[in-house]
Amino acid sequence: MTSSITLKGMTWDHPRGYEPLAACSALWKERTGVDITWDRRSLQDFESFPVDELARQYDLIVVDHPHVGQVTREGCLLPFDTDRLASIARGTVGRSFESYLWQGRQWALPIDAATQVQAWRPDRLAGAPADWAQVLELARAGRVALPMRAPHSLMCLYTLSAQRGAPARVEGPDLFDVEIAAPVCEQLAEVMRLIDPRCIEMDPIAVFEAMARPDSSIDCVPLIYGYVNYAWAGFRVVRLQFSDIPAFEGRGPTGSALGGTGIAVSARTAHAKEAFDFAVWVADAEAQRGPFAAAGGQPGHAAAWEDASVNAAAADFYRATRATLEGAWVRPRHDGYMPFQHAASLRLNAGLLNGEPAREIVRALNTMFRESLGS
Repeated sequence: MTSSITLKGMTWDHPRGYEPLAACSALWKERTGVDITWDRRSLQDFESFPVDELARQYDLIVVDHPHVGQVTREGCLLPFDTDRLASIARGTVGRSFESYLWQGRQWALPIDAATQVQAWRPDRLAGAPADWAQVLELARAGRVALPMRAPHSLMCLYTLSAQRGAPARVEGPDLFDVEIAAPVCEQLAEVMRLIDPRCIEMDPIAVFEAMARPDSSIDCVPLIYGYVNYAWAGFRVVRLQFSDIPAFEGRGPTGSALGGTGIAVSARTAHAKEAFDFAVWVADAEAQRGPFAAAGGQPGHAAAWEDASVNAAAADFYRATRATLEGAWVRPRHDGYMPFQHAASLRLNAGLLNGEPAREIVRALNTMFRESLGS
């Protein structure tokens, strides 16, 4: 047993982000003597704060896969030894594992799998809307919300473009097919005219908190990153349910913009072996199906997604959204993408709010993307 070693970790500030890591760390200390403390940062910071700065202060860092191009250049993370990762790779849900693979090195391990799915109120709806025609019918009745705060508006554009058969081109030179993405912008503009204007400032957590109130008018959110906690009995007054994203003109739940998180090891840690040992354990089947899921985590390993007890505790969250996750699309990850993602989301929102022609919006986004590639 190792003793007298304390690791510092950074995760994101939501029960799904910190409670499973705290629970797993307590168990790990009992097993190994290694103490791991966790700090938290906001969801907004998680999506934008420089990993290099975090690596100066922490041994373990929870990251988002679009950062991998930047962190590779900065050299702020240590790559994982692939000889230890076979079980995690085999057990990945969708493309979660490979999303952290960049230039032949594995920079993080998926501990949380997520993508844009559909949330709905089972106390008000007989079932989730099956297609976008049903979604729009509910929207006209004032019963739909959509998180549009940056970067989530861009995620909606990604998902709907891919579902229409034209996923964004991660290698460029143009990110979007104008002939596909322009009608998607028009679709988003139509939805925005029907929903609460405050959605433009709401991220998924804000929408879920509003939706889970007894007096909420929100019965359906057709595109939102899944949060298993809201499917747990007693987490909030109203228990939500989740399903695959609505079909569009017969096209099923493919192309949703992949999210989730991975655990990474700082290149500046003084305890690399201990940090790697914990990261590999917490990402593998035993921890994911057991203490990680039980503490309110949203595992990245299929052993948890297929577990009957894990599903029973979450109103079948995992089974009901698995097809969408398996068909999810991996965002660009090149060095320069993260600033683009934020700026492009703001540009998209401005165009939608100002009634700008959809083709002009898409062309502007393509120009910004080419610039992010350095071309």
